[in-house]
Amino acid sequence: MTVHLVGAGPGDPELLTVKALSLLQSADVVVFDRLVSAEILGLACATAELIDVGKRPGTSHTQELINDLLISLGQQHSVVVRIKGGDPFVFGRGGEEAEALARAGVAYTIVPGISSAFAVPAAAGIPVTHRLVSRAVTVVTGHCAQGSQSVDWRAHARTDSTLVILMGTERLATIATELMAGGLEASTPVAIVHNGTRDKQQVLRIQLHEAVFIRAHAPSVIVIGAVADLDLRDPLQLAQLVNAQ
Repeated sequence: MTVHLVGAGPGDPELLTVKALSLLQSADVVVFDRLVSAEILGLACATAELIDVGKRPGTSHTQELINDLLISLGQQHSVVVRIKGGDPFVFGRGGEEAEALARAGVAYTIVPGISSAFAVPAAAGIPVTHRLVSRAVTVVTGHCAQGSQSVDWRAHARTDSTLVILMGTERLATIATELMAGGLEASTPVAIVHNGTRDKQQVLRIQLHEAVFIRAHAPSVIVIGAVADLDLRDPLQLAQLVNAQ
């Protein structure tokens, strides 16, 4: 009896790992969050029980209830797949679930997924690092645990690295304001990639000062920094970068 903490990747079913697909096809139970698409769930074993524990405004399952559910299921079934969007250990709270299972003596495995922090920008033609543009990247959550200290955005403004922000749509105006107050130029490029890697992917490219007035929608990955101006799907831009080297 084992609970498998599985990353579903950024959204495109073809970006599932081979191991994730194998576990889905052999699962007795699949516990999924709201970022796991119907196409991915459709790959699960036909007899598997599907349990939705996605956190949504007004109908959220607490993390403690999810932990208890995983423990109970892990004590009853041979193959339990707990599948999450992206990677379970990149702001996916997979660490907390692993700790809860360990305390309860329930066997578990960890199956990494392709993180949306890197795959979603790439799908929009944005390299989060580039030798000529950015030599570092910082991944930050825009959503902190209730009661915890908020992110020091002014400090991040001084790192001179690409900022990739997950779960930041609701606080985008505050984030932009704080980054500018910390010294980041108002003209700094920003890309907001909505539904990244999926058929309905949309990319909005603006400057940091404009982000104060933008209403972004989840799920989106926000990229802030010089690379956000790039779209390497564009042959002209690619040619310009090659010639600059």
